[in-house]
Amino acid sequence: MKHLLSIEELSAPDLTAFIDLAIEMKAQRGNHSSQPLAGQTWALIFTKASTRTRVSFEVGIRELGGTPMFLSKNDIQLGRGEPIKDTARVLGRMVHGAIIRTFAQDDVVQFSQFGQIPTINALTDDEHPCQILADLLTIKEKLGSWEGRKVAFIGDGFSNMTISWMWAAKHLGFELAVAGPSEHLPPAEFLEQLNAPNVSASTNVQAAVAGAHVINTDVWLSMGQEGQTEKEALFEPYQVNNNLLANAAEGHLVLHCLPAYRGKEISEETLEQHADTIFQQAENRLHAQKAVLAKLATSS
Repeated sequence: MKHLLSIEELSAPDLTAFIDLAIEMKAQRGNHSSQPLAGQTWALIFTKASTRTRVSFEVGIRELGGTPMFLSKNDIQLGRGEPIKDTARVLGRMVHGAIIRTFAQDDVVQFSQFGQIPTINALTDDEHPCQILADLLTIKEKLGSWEGRKVAFIGDGFSNMTISWMWAAKHLGFELAVAGPSEHLPPAEFLEQLNAPNVSASTNVQAAVAGAHVINTDVWLSMGQEGQTEKEALFEPYQVNNNLLANAAEGHLVLHCLPAYRGKEISEETLEQHADTIFQQAENRLHAQKAVLAKLATSS
């Protein structure tokens, strides 16, 4: 495997291999047996703001022996309209890998094709594969496995997070129930393409959470959608709070990829009650991404 562009393109063995290596990376932190990025420079090309993604990748690259180079869109010619394929052709001759956080999935795909260096999708409007790996790692740590579990995703049913979760459920076979406003559920053509009978989508938030072992949510308005008050109003019945969780499975987990807007997609009370899990989930971005970096560096 040379790139990590989407969960869709992975297989069940790929996903489990990443998680197994992430567990190993976490246990070895501060005492890694190898430095797979030694002597390498990896570019972080970000056109979207970031806290967890940037910090976890920069720390991870350094801990694996490499050097990170952060490039915002205002630092390079992409910000002045240079095609992504030209930027890729240049950087591909100078750095050893690229981590891209941007809007269009096609930008990440084009970079991987024209740069010919390991390329990681650090978030696009279509997918967020690194976050899903961290979430799966958290589930394995907390529950032992995702096998036989029910995961509910509450909120925007066709965001980068839910799309990635649906592909993960397709590959790994756990039950996934997506609940959100009808205007923001996955379209029929996507579900047909997915072809996963273990994935459901509806407006019935109570049914989605009933018996769920993992309840996941995210912001209602993604980056670039701020100020869309009409859209935000549609999600008000889909707040994750203690009343909603009353029918979840005993010992359930609540996940949130952060940042969280307390009082909107999740209540203050619920977030704080599940803070240990949510911030363990945030930490796991570091370990999951180190696993990705190590695998791509050693297979390229």
